[in-house]
Amino acid sequence: MKSKKILAAKILKTSPYKVRFAAGALDDIRKAITRSDMRGLIAVKKVMKAATNEHSRGRARKIASQKRKGRRKGRGSKKGAKYSSVDRKTQWTNKIRIQRKFLSMLRDKGLLNTQNYRALYNKSKGGYFRNRRHIKLYLTEHKLIDQNGK
Repeated sequence: MKSKKILAAKILKTSPYKVRFAAGALDDIRKAITRSDMRGLIAVKKVMKAATNEHSRGRARKIASQKRKGRRKGRGSKKGAKYSSVDRKTQWTNKIRIQRKFLSMLRDKGLLNTQNYRALYNKSKGGYFRNRRHIKLYLTEHKLIDQNGK
């Protein structure tokens, strides 16, 4: 009977576990050998596909569309430790690269002399500046840059 279920499953395009035989039709099913025999039994409802208890995907689709828009990304949705998605080293690398690129750009444009560049470079290396904007603020407060050239 297992082979009959497999045959019926292929015809019904489903899993053999979902194929059901009618209780009174077991003799007919045993006699069915070919695919056409099985199709005949399916047509007269002696072999049928079990009704599946399926989940509604409506809510899942709604959530997925919201995620595509960038919603549902708050702190409560995050799994893992604080720095698990972007670890501290990667954050530092990104931050220092931005700062160094900014300082070298100022030096290349002639807005920063070599001494000030070196001093600011070492400060950023030591973690003194939070970001690029903080460097700009420091430059204006300490009058290290020519405002006309900016």
